[in-house]
Amino acid sequence: MAILRPRMLILAGVLLALAACAEKPVPPPAPVAVAPQAEVAPVIDQASFQGWLTAFRAEALQKGLKAETLDAAFTGLQPIPRVLELDRKQPEFTLSFEDYLARVVNASRIQRGKAMMAENRPLLEAVAQRYGVPAQNIAAMWGIETDFGKVTGGFQVIPALATLAYDGRRSAYFRTELLNVLTIADKDMAPLGKLTGSWAGAMGQCQFMPSTYLKYGQSWSGNGKPDIWSEPGDVFASAANYLSQIGWKSDELWGMAVKLPAGGIAPALMGLDVRHGLSQWSKLGITLANGKALPEGATQYSLIRAESGKNGDMGQGPPYLVGDNFRVMMKWNHSTFFALAAGTLADRLASQ
Repeated sequence: MAILRPRMLILAGVLLALAACAEKPVPPPAPVAVAPQAEVAPVIDQASFQGWLTAFRAEALQKGLKAETLDAAFTGLQPIPRVLELDRKQPEFTLSFEDYLARVVNASRIQRGKAMMAENRPLLEAVAQRYGVPAQNIAAMWGIETDFGKVTGGFQVIPALATLAYDGRRSAYFRTELLNVLTIADKDMAPLGKLTGSWAGAMGQCQFMPSTYLKYGQSWSGNGKPDIWSEPGDVFASAANYLSQIGWKSDELWGMAVKLPAGGIAPALMGLDVRHGLSQWSKLGITLANGKALPEGATQYSLIRAESGKNGDMGQGPPYLVGDNFRVMMKWNHSTFFALAAGTLADRLASQ
């Protein structure tokens, strides 16, 4: 996508948690992995899997899915051992926030993002006006999730989700998502061959899980069939609708990098559960990171650090003041690193 989803490899050499917010599997806290040791791919008992698939088909029929849809989806379907290998061997993440930000919000991505925004500006501005989400924030999500549509995942989603649902460790979640993706096909919202994405089932250029697609997917043309794989209007509208529906406030900033006073800040003032207006933070000696005064405004912000400390301390990462739109981005992906990077990339894309 709050949408929960499993840890995923990020595009362009960076590992990034896919699958955001309550309908996406849980993401990692940071994006670069330690090189894994070689391991034999899991062995899946074919007879057992086919028996499971037969039982699942019967359940899907009882839930109202058409037999012809299930026949088309399941005929010749084989489990994917590589999916289980990726799921079981999610890497350890060691990159600092500064290094993460340098990889995710780098000069190349900013340059490409500005070019892609210029290419799609009329469409992005129209979507932004309809849903109340700035064009740069839509583009930032697009850029971080799939490098502006370049890397969307090469797995067939139905076999991948069937493999994960059969596996048993998180079968309830993936069983539901398998039913959801079959519903997409059953309603003729997308053909089976187009249902591709990540190994965990996140689909298209905005990496929506099937449940997210069904709930928030939008067809810009109004045909009722959101094509988040190849139609830019549908990609932008779906992302913007999602952000809008989960609480985006069009009249507020997501946040800003700041500088703390020389004497520091009391630990009790740190954290997302503490909110103050910018004038109050100014009185405490907080400025923008470049030393300039904080902007004016009635919005309340929380003071956080990019990296949490251990044993209850404030951490050592750079400080930020963040508002409710930051919390919205955290619903898309439950990672402070992700949300800060998404906000930072949006700001860079909007700059001249």
